[in-house]
Amino acid sequence: MLKPYPLSAGRIDDASLAEDKKTCRKIGPCGIGKHALYLNSFFIDRRYYVPFSMVTRVYKRVAMSKGGFSGKGIFATLSYLVVEFDGGQKVCNFKYEQQVDDFLSVIRAEHPSIPCVSAAAERRIAEEQTRREEEERNRPPMSAQAEKTVQALDNAIDYLERRPELTERLSAAAKRRRNFQCTNGSYRWAAMAITLLGFAALAYGIVSFMRHGSFSIYFTLFGLAAIFTFAGFSVLPTARNNRASIMQNDAQAQEKMQAYLADYLNFPLPARYAHPVVLRRMQRAVMDGRAVTAAQALDVVKADLKALNADVTVSQEEYDEVVAIKSMFLNAEYQ
Repeated sequence: MLKPYPLSAGRIDDASLAEDKKTCRKIGPCGIGKHALYLNSFFIDRRYYVPFSMVTRVYKRVAMSKGGFSGKGIFATLSYLVVEFDGGQKVCNFKYEQQVDDFLSVIRAEHPSIPCVSAAAERRIAEEQTRREEEERNRPPMSAQAEKTVQALDNAIDYLERRPELTERLSAAAKRRRNFQCTNGSYRWAAMAITLLGFAALAYGIVSFMRHGSFSIYFTLFGLAAIFTFAGFSVLPTARNNRASIMQNDAQAQEKMQAYLADYLNFPLPARYAHPVVLRRMQRAVMDGRAVTAAQALDVVKADLKALNADVTVSQEEYDEVVAIKSMFLNAEYQ
């Protein structure tokens, strides 16, 4: 096993380091051990390490923004984990944004003293909190019907949060379906064809190298580049990455949610939208005086989501909410 290289001034003895890396919790290309974080290089997973005593901040960066979350690029697909430590910073590229979120969830749970947002985001969160407190003080008094709606939505949130795996699967399945539908079908087959050419070029490169061919290195590099590039994009059609499988996965997620909601009388949302984030946004719509009933609040949420696009600047909290639920509404065409 390749010994990880230290990025910070802190060090761990070789025996402890080897055991810690071996037993660390692997999330994407990185890992979380008992003594250190293990971070990837461009090609090698968990190539570096930073002891927890040296870590000052860990957070997510989206769409190559500078200084943490930029507030834009709401539909960006490039997600990074940023680890700040004594005298440096390491940016780790992840294939899936959910893996970055999972990594940060573990850090928050096991190392609550480590900030999980950038310094700039901390300032924005404080400003947003101040703004919301001011809004709450200036909110108009709610009618009896509005208060009843808010309470009903609160009960629905409690019910959904008893089975968080259902809402997580519903959101993940919707995002996967949306990503698949937004990828040109012909591109997948083109990716497969080019990847096959890459394998052929790689094989020829190896043979040429063994025979001391003059152009072998070029064929080898071309083959490796094609294989790693297109395989990494997850667009190649496979047994799991095809239309039938993805649509079935989304349908099953909705069916499981529908079965769970069957025991709840008059749930305020259809199963395809059953997510705590949707309910909380509906609550805010009612408390802000923009709606009175649950149906009206859902219409407000739909209108707000329709108005958001990649050019709209939002807070980190808003971004996380929209990423979790917008695919569900897009797939259903806001019906």
